[in-house]
Amino acid sequence: MSARDARGPPPAGHDRDLGPAAAARRRIAIGRDDFPLARVPAAQRYPWWSVAVQRFGELSALSQLLLGATLGFHMTFWGAFWALTLGVVLLEVVAVLTGVAGQREGLSTYVLARWTGLGRQGASLFGLFTAVSLVGWFGVQNAIFARGLAALAGVELPLWVFCVVTGAAVTLIVIYGFSSMAWTSYITVPLFLALSAWAIRNALARHELANLVSMPPPGEPMSVAAGATLVAGGFIVGAVITPDMTRYNRSAADVVKQTLVGVTLGEYTIGLAGVLLAHAVRSADVVHIVTTEVGIAGAAILVTATLKINDWNLYSASLGLVSAIHETTGRHVGRSAMTLAVGAVGTALSIAGILDHLTGFLTLLGVAFPPVAGIMVAEYYVVRRHRAALERTRSAGSLPAGAEPSSLRPLLAWGAGVAAGYLIDAGIPAINALLCGFVVHVALSWGDAA
Repeated sequence: MSARDARGPPPAGHDRDLGPAAAARRRIAIGRDDFPLARVPAAQRYPWWSVAVQRFGELSALSQLLLGATLGFHMTFWGAFWALTLGVVLLEVVAVLTGVAGQREGLSTYVLARWTGLGRQGASLFGLFTAVSLVGWFGVQNAIFARGLAALAGVELPLWVFCVVTGAAVTLIVIYGFSSMAWTSYITVPLFLALSAWAIRNALARHELANLVSMPPPGEPMSVAAGATLVAGGFIVGAVITPDMTRYNRSAADVVKQTLVGVTLGEYTIGLAGVLLAHAVRSADVVHIVTTEVGIAGAAILVTATLKINDWNLYSASLGLVSAIHETTGRHVGRSAMTLAVGAVGTALSIAGILDHLTGFLTLLGVAFPPVAGIMVAEYYVVRRHRAALERTRSAGSLPAGAEPSSLRPLLAWGAGVAAGYLIDAGIPAINALLCGFVVHVALSWGDAA
C-alpha cells in the first residue's frame, strides 16, 4: 500500500457532515487525519500481520521487562509463568471483545463509545481522561528516549535538547498516521528484539538455565493472583483502547490472530526473560543491568524500546482529544494539528522533569479505564441498543444520526466499577472494575427497559 493510498479519501458524506470550513481544514492539514471522527473505509485496512507487529511493539518494551523482573524477584519461574498466563488470558479477552467491535465499525474507541453505552457526554469525558493519561506517559517515555539518545550520541549537550529532538521525532511519525507508524514498527521491533536478545544472553551467560528455572524467588514471595494483577493492570488501558488499532483490521478473525500473536508473544518473550534475569542477578532492577552492561547497545535498546510504544501514546491521545473537542464544541480539529499540540505539551513536560512526581497519579488514573471496557462490551454484545443503527449505516460509511441520550446510567456504571476496583480486596482490581461496570450497565439497561 502506497503512502498516498494509506491516506485515502474520506468516507462518503464525511466532509459534508463536518461543514465546509472543517472540510477545508481537513484538506489542507499536514500529515494524515486518519479518520478520527469517521469510519475507516475497507480500502484503507491493513493485513493482520502489519497491525500485529505494532501490537507486539507496544508489549515488547522495557516496561514489560521490568514487569517480568518484578514477578521473578517475588516468584518462582513457574509461578511467574502462571501469573503471566492468567493475566494474558484476561487481557486477550478484553482486547478481542473491544477490538472486534472496533474492527466491525471501523471507529476509534472514543467515537465508538458514543454508541456503546457512554453517550456523547460520557465519550467526551472518557476521551479527555485518556488523553491526560497518555500525554503524561508520552512525557515519561520521552524522557527515557532522550536519555538513550544522549548516550548513543556521545555529545555533551543538555538533556532538554535531546528531549526536544526525540519528542519532535515521535510527533513527526504520528502526524503521518497509521502508515508511518507501521513502517516505524517494521524497523524498531526487530532491532529491539535483536539487541535485547543479545544483551539478555550476555547477562545470563554465567548461569545454568535449569538452575534459574528451579531456584526460589530472591525476594518476598508473591501469590499468583497478585502477579496476575500486575500483568493485567500493566496493559489494561491498552486493551481498553484497542479499537484505535483494530479499526484498521480487515476482519474479526484478523483481530483474534493479531491479539493472540501480539499480546501472547509480547508478554511471554520479554516477561519471562525478565523473570530469568531477576533470578540471575537476584534483583528486580534488571533494566539498568541490560542497558548499562552492554555499552552502546544498551542505549540503542532504550531508543528502540521507547519509540514504538510512545508513538501509540501520542496517537491515541490525539484521537481522544479530537473526539472530546468535537463533542463539546462541535468543532473539528485536525488530528495532525492536535498531534503537534499534544506532542509539544508532552515534550515540555519531559523537559520540566515534573513527570517523575506524577507517575503515581497517572497509574491511579488508569483505574478509571477498565469499567469503560465493561460498559462498552455490555452494550455492544448484550444490551445492543444501537447495534441495528450501526449496522444500517456501516455499508454507507456513515454514522447513526443520534447517539446515546444524556443519562446517569453510564456514570453510575463507571463509578461503580471504579469503586469495585478500589474497594474489593479479593481478585484482580482491574478485572473487578471491568466486571462491575459490565454488570451494573446491563442491570441498569434492563431496568430501564422494564
